[in-house]
Order: sequence, then structure tokens, then C-alpha cells
Amino acid sequence: MILEVLSYPNKKLYEISKEVEVFDEKLHKLLDDMYETMIAKEGIGLAAIQIGVAKRIFIINLANEEGVQDRENLIEIINPKFELREGECVYQEGCLSVPGYYEDVKRSEVVAIKFQDRFGKEQTLKTDGLLAIAIQHENDHLDGHLFIEKIGFNKRKKFDKEYKKQKKEKTS
Repeated sequence: MILEVLSYPNKKLYEISKEVEVFDEKLHKLLDDMYETMIAKEGIGLAAIQIGVAKRIFIINLANEEGVQDRENLIEIINPKFELREGECVYQEGCLSVPGYYEDVKRSEVVAIKFQDRFGKEQTLKTDGLLAIAIQHENDHLDGHLFIEKIGFNKRKKFDKEYKKQKKEKTS
């Protein structure tokens, strides 16, 4: 089922998500709905809080060499904990909760996380590149943060101004 994605400045997006303790069919349905929603909205990642569920869950599905988001490559991350953040890189990010806005963000180049899968089984993942960026971006959502908080004062002022203008245009 395709769900509504909350948009900035919805206050719910700033809520800190809670640990998942029950790994059951309800969780599996939530993960499946998140996947359908992310694909329908043309995203590569989605955190549960973006659909109004304050649980420490996010999914990532990067496109393969052919540019296709194959469900086989879907990563479901529950209760993530960073074990390593190394190096530094800048990547242009966007967000389904901040539609139409893209900006360069500084992140760690390499990350390692411990997390649980949909069955509660412990997993570890060490990665770099776009996957490392996406993991950090989605994990920020779990801590109540949006990527626009990382873009610097002047760019943020410009964003707020453009955003208010867009909103005004939509209502008039």
C-alpha cells in the first residue's frame, strides 16, 4: 500500500524514533508498504518517520548497473547503531520530505553499522559511496533531523525563502 510521505515543515519529522522491539507480521507489512511508497515516490531511501511512524526503521534501494531498483538489492535496516564513521565527502542530496530541493551535504565517506533485519537477526554492514551517504541521511531522520539542517546558514536562509515563496504560490 502506498502511504503519504510527510513534508517539511511537518513537526512529526523532528520526532526522535523509538527502538523496534517486536518483529512480527505487522512490522513486515510496514516494511513492504514503505518499499511500495519509496518506489512510487521515486526515492532511494525512506525512514519510517517520513510516513508518520516513529520507529527506528529505514530502507534503502539503490539502482543497479542498468539503473533499475531491483527489490533483491533492498536493504531493510532496523535499530541501526554506527560502529565507524571515517573520512569525509560531499554529495548532492535530496529528500522525499523536502521535494524538489537538492543541496551538497558533507558526510562521512565510510560507515559501518550494526542493525537488525525484519526477523530481528543482527547484521553488520560496512560501506562507502552512495550507500554510506544514504545510510547517514536516513539515520538522521530517526534522530529527528533533515538534511537541510546540514547545508550552512546562508544556503538554509535561501532555502527557507524559496520554500515560503513556493508555498505562497501553491495557495494563491
